[in-house]
Amino acid sequence: MFTGIVEELGTVAAVEEQGDAIRLTVEASVVLEDAGLGDSISVNGCCLTVAERTATTWTADVMQETLDKTGLRGVAPGDRVNLERAVTADKRLGGHIVQGHVDGVGEVLRRTPSEHWEVVEVSLPQGPGGDLGRYLVDKGSITVDGVSLTVVEAGERSFTVSLIPETLARTTLGSRRVGDRVNLEADVLAKHVEKLLVGGHLDALVRRLGEGT
Repeated sequence: MFTGIVEELGTVAAVEEQGDAIRLTVEASVVLEDAGLGDSISVNGCCLTVAERTATTWTADVMQETLDKTGLRGVAPGDRVNLERAVTADKRLGGHIVQGHVDGVGEVLRRTPSEHWEVVEVSLPQGPGGDLGRYLVDKGSITVDGVSLTVVEAGERSFTVSLIPETLARTTLGSRRVGDRVNLEADVLAKHVEKLLVGGHLDALVRRLGEGT
């Protein structure tokens, strides 16, 4: 589990094609301070497992499912990526609960700079299983490329977020251009609420609570 607070910008060092998978090697420093084999690190919002590491790099295996459902398919050496280690129980939850399980890929539609912040509009994936808009509300949470953000306006086909200078400087969102693809993860709490509401699950839960079971 992650919080969506990016710890550092890493650099893709190598991408080894393996047919139905890739081996991704990333240069980093902060996330390697205590990283061991088997640990989880979020890369642009995708939870990956450390398979190898050196003093300055770590390597993960990225399977076909991840390549099909996220923007990691197009990464290349030299690309900057957002990195975050899995949260520990003694740390502050500065963002929101992020699983590192990407729900879909959106596209940057518009960037509107202001004196002290920048408003960015991102499209929502459409089609079967892609209706993420139902999980978004104004002032709710959304993860964009692994960054925990607050939704300004939630539309049916897109949403907007306001990026402060800190976010622009410390994450890849400062350099994303119109047309770039970004990984999206909706708030997992919204997904659980939806499941409870579907098929009478919520009524059954209320009855059980009333019965003290």
